[in-house]
Amino acid sequence: MVLPVNIDMDVLRTFVTGIDLGSFAKAADRLGRSPSAISLQLRKLEEQAGQTLFQKQGRGLALTEAGDILIGYARRILELNDEARSAMTGLSAMQGWVRIGLPQDFAETWFPGLLGRFARAHPKVRVEARVDRGSALAQSVERGDLDLAVTWGRMGDTHAQIIATRPVVWIGPDGFTLDTSEPLPLIAFDSPCAFRSAGLEALDREGIEWRHAFASPSLGGLWAAVTAGLGVTLRTAEGVPPHLRVLDPTASGLPALGRIELALHRSGTEQSPAIAQLQALLIEAITAG
Repeated sequence: MVLPVNIDMDVLRTFVTGIDLGSFAKAADRLGRSPSAISLQLRKLEEQAGQTLFQKQGRGLALTEAGDILIGYARRILELNDEARSAMTGLSAMQGWVRIGLPQDFAETWFPGLLGRFARAHPKVRVEARVDRGSALAQSVERGDLDLAVTWGRMGDTHAQIIATRPVVWIGPDGFTLDTSEPLPLIAFDSPCAFRSAGLEALDREGIEWRHAFASPSLGGLWAAVTAGLGVTLRTAEGVPPHLRVLDPTASGLPALGRIELALHRSGTEQSPAIAQLQALLIEAITAG
């Protein structure tokens, strides 16, 4: 009987980390290994998979069809491995409450999956999640109503920890171009909003007139207004509805927008093990994005 080949877990983690970071050089830094050791691991993975997983693309590497298939399985294997390790080390006995606040971008994309994995690993921890605008979340942490919150920009909290940055992009219908004979119809949250501030600063810098065409307290409202053709908005590329497009500034006549900070706010009380664990998972997910 031919025994099945077991894929090395460390090799899978290197594979997933490199894809998530967009660079195996960055993966080497993250995992504390040399680039040559990473290369050996990737060759070992191809041998164990029995398939070519990478192909040249310009000066970098892209996944082959086999690589695309394997990355999905690799994520699931590592998630189960990490859940099992948490359960076996006694972390599943963790108890208490964690109160966390997030922007809608994350709550509608990857956070539900992370929360599900945390709940399975720590079934005795009760999580209260609040989705709101950044200013409201920062104030809730300051009042002690939330233990943790992630916001776009510091929201006036000088003690907030910057854990990542993301490019800010214009979002609109396919083929949108700026009509210089009319003010740009802008769809955005009311102030205070870090995205709105970034957009207005860029438009004023380029001397482009604008008008606030639509405001909504919800991200879904912004997407609906853009879909209806009322104007363009600006966010990050995460969670953009499939029928809308990230606009090329050069082709659309809009100014470049730079990057926006992601800030982590923490209450002044001492962190419980449950809060510290969810915070670590949250930072890992965001910095890998």
